[in-house]
Amino acid sequence: MSAASPHHPPSTRAAVLLAVLAALAAALGTAVLVRADAGLSVRQVTVDGVPMTEVRAGPPTPDARRPGVVIAHGFAGSARLMRPIADTVARRGAVALLFDFAGHGANSARLDTDTSPATLAADLDVAVGYLRSRPDVDPAQIMLVGHSMGAGAVTRYAAEHPEIARTVAISLPDAGELPPGHPAELLLIVGGVEFPAFRRAADDAVGRGASVGRRPAVVVPGVEHISVLFAPRTHEEIADWLPSVDGTAAPRPLVRLAGAALLLLAFAVGVVPLAALLLGRRRPGSPGPAGSPAAAGGRAPAGGPASAGIPASSGERVPLGGPALLGLAVLATGVGAAVAAVLPTNRLPLAVGGYVTGFLLVSGLLVIAGHRWLPGTSQTPGTVPEPADGRAPASTVVAALALTAYAVLAVALPIHLGLTSALPVGARWWLLPVVLGACLLFLLGVEQVAAGRTWRRLLVVAVAVFVLSTSAVVGLAPGFVLLVVPLFAVLLGWHVLWAAVLRRYATPRWLPALVGAALLGWPIATTLPLR
Repeated sequence: MSAASPHHPPSTRAAVLLAVLAALAAALGTAVLVRADAGLSVRQVTVDGVPMTEVRAGPPTPDARRPGVVIAHGFAGSARLMRPIADTVARRGAVALLFDFAGHGANSARLDTDTSPATLAADLDVAVGYLRSRPDVDPAQIMLVGHSMGAGAVTRYAAEHPEIARTVAISLPDAGELPPGHPAELLLIVGGVEFPAFRRAADDAVGRGASVGRRPAVVVPGVEHISVLFAPRTHEEIADWLPSVDGTAAPRPLVRLAGAALLLLAFAVGVVPLAALLLGRRRPGSPGPAGSPAAAGGRAPAGGPASAGIPASSGERVPLGGPALLGLAVLATGVGAAVAAVLPTNRLPLAVGGYVTGFLLVSGLLVIAGHRWLPGTSQTPGTVPEPADGRAPASTVVAALALTAYAVLAVALPIHLGLTSALPVGARWWLLPVVLGACLLFLLGVEQVAAGRTWRRLLVVAVAVFVLSTSAVVGLAPGFVLLVVPLFAVLLGWHVLWAAVLRRYATPRWLPALVGAALLGWPIATTLPLR
């Protein structure tokens, strides 16, 4: 049986080979992540409700004081996102302090949007005060580093606190509040392919004299708003801007990302042997995902079931044609984008995530309703509901639970270890089922209209990504959506691939949708800010 044939599971040999590949990738990724911490001393502490992480090369040495660097993340970021910068400055001889602003990462407090500058300043003040009190830190050599929202926070703070030795602002969003000439020791860094507003803000800060010698902003070519944090040029500039250094270690900003990518690869391919283990026991001749003859090892007539006078399949509706499917996807997601702006989901204490949750909820409902009631999609006469897939209901539930847990690990572990915080805290625990429910409804609609075809899934999710992006451009959605759309698209594409694997085993439609909801919903609920 060909592994490439539609609805045919991969062979046992292919599953074993992929299991070996997954194990090797997981082992290598773990080794890379462990190696990233080599020679560094890390300490976790919480002060006045602000979670902090100290990073230094070796243990504290009170008899030899070093520069201290407070590192502030951006909106929807976390201390973990900024960890490579902490590694760089620590290996150059400084003590780095990472922390989570309110509503971000491990900080369960909510970021009040009306008073966020004051909230940011208060959290930053706690971090600066703590670092200055460390016995191996020189309080006269404190440097601040911030990205995006954090860049605005550290420049405002440094302008009001002349005792700060130096400041680095990466992707400064706005220089309008900075007094002329302050902060004096300011290094501005911006990505070469960021949105123009960030470049204008950097130029404005330079024009105000808020950089030493009116030095132009450093433009790092080929990177945008997030990848600028991992560019070697960015790390070299920050290391060279330290008040004083003892180390000469070369930056390794991509090590943690590489380790996380290997773990991601391990989980991505590991679903094939796992599906074979959990779903591979089927009765001979059991129907495929669409209940078609091809799924049972036979071939459908060339003209398709309808043209041969054969009922389409048990429980399957006649699939929409390509143009009709495209029209339904555009209509459903377009209405979803408009209605989401006024739904009660916008009151959820999850910035940006409330809008995305409403968008997925309405779009999913409309796709399901359109598939049910549009002309030409009614159930074929004489058919019966979708049959069982050849396994006892209990085993289907066990498989669904195991695969969903696997999906959570697959998306949360690599993100948390190599990119940003992906563990739920505070209100995120009750937000998780709300967000996952909206994702499940949307993906159930995708699976229903896909009729087991990968290209149909791709079409619907591509339309959803396009409409969500457009809604941000025209002002229906929060502008920050444009920065998270690439991740949104990757997660939906990941679902499409896994759904194609799972449906080869005659699974019910809800199982790939449930697994995909975990892939899509977990990052939305755990990484976007609490408010």
